[in-house]
Amino acid sequence: MKKITLLSTFCFLLLTFVVKAQTPPNAFNYSAVARNAAGQPIAAATIGIQITILKTSPTGASQYSENHFVNTDAFGLFNLVIGAGAVQSGSMATIDWSIDNYYLKVGMDATGGTNFLTMGTTQLLSVPYALYAKSAGSVSGGGSGGGGFTHYQGEEFGGGVIFHLWKDNAGVEHGLIVDKTDLSTAQVWSNIDSLFIGIGSQSFNNGLINSNAIVFQAGHANSAAALCLNSNNGGQNDWYLPSILELNLLLHNYYLVSKALEQISGATQLSGKYWSSSENNLTSSFSQIKRAYYGMFLDGSDYNGENYNPYQFKNYQYQVRAIRAF
Repeated sequence: MKKITLLSTFCFLLLTFVVKAQTPPNAFNYSAVARNAAGQPIAAATIGIQITILKTSPTGASQYSENHFVNTDAFGLFNLVIGAGAVQSGSMATIDWSIDNYYLKVGMDATGGTNFLTMGTTQLLSVPYALYAKSAGSVSGGGSGGGGFTHYQGEEFGGGVIFHLWKDNAGVEHGLIVDKTDLSTAQVWSNIDSLFIGIGSQSFNNGLINSNAIVFQAGHANSAAALCLNSNNGGQNDWYLPSILELNLLLHNYYLVSKALEQISGATQLSGKYWSSSENNLTSSFSQIKRAYYGMFLDGSDYNGENYNPYQFKNYQYQVRAIRAF
């Protein structure tokens, strides 16, 4: 039997940016990369996902089960909200996260049906803050988020709004922050549009390296990357143009960012086409102008319908929004 895998990232967070006392929702985000038997991403496809929450052990009693049918992007990445799928059994609202261990079992049908193959079962070592607080009444730690995180997605911090969090192998907390406003609504990717920069600017996950490679190109005069690197918005001086995967993370987690931006005076939503710093290495048969990847925010929720992670000629004028890391 062929083995199909999921590379998973758990994002436990409030689904509403809390500016007043509100009842926490019974839901949290889940992201993963679906891969086929050869290890390649299952790209731009509709897949079926079944989520089951088990109690006490990896083979314990099911407390809740739901199905999702989601679209993957060009890298096999998909995003869903656990607690918002088609309920098969149980109720998220009745789970008491404070009294036992819980495990997340994920099943997948790569054809988009309901013939789910179990991809694995993982202990929820840290439960969503909102859900724990609802069942336990309070959480100690002076306002820290679930899982021992000090910060949370959707928090105004470091000159912008946090849109992604993770911990390294040493347990040190890191995050990505998006600026509160655009640096430009009409900027070419670079004034040098007929030459490849090369591998130094083609990273899908390191926008800072890409940005530096762009501005160090011989003959560089202006670019989307330079706008970001030269920005001092929010009192910070380490902004850069996001890579396409960093832009993907911002897109997939944009709900919380959008709610936060609504509450910040002078902040603006992301809407339209935004340059990434990732150069596209394909050669066009009808133009000498090289291309780069961009992302499209349609009402802050999705790319346009043409394709995932589209790319365009570098002389096109798109919007620019900087990010920074901590």
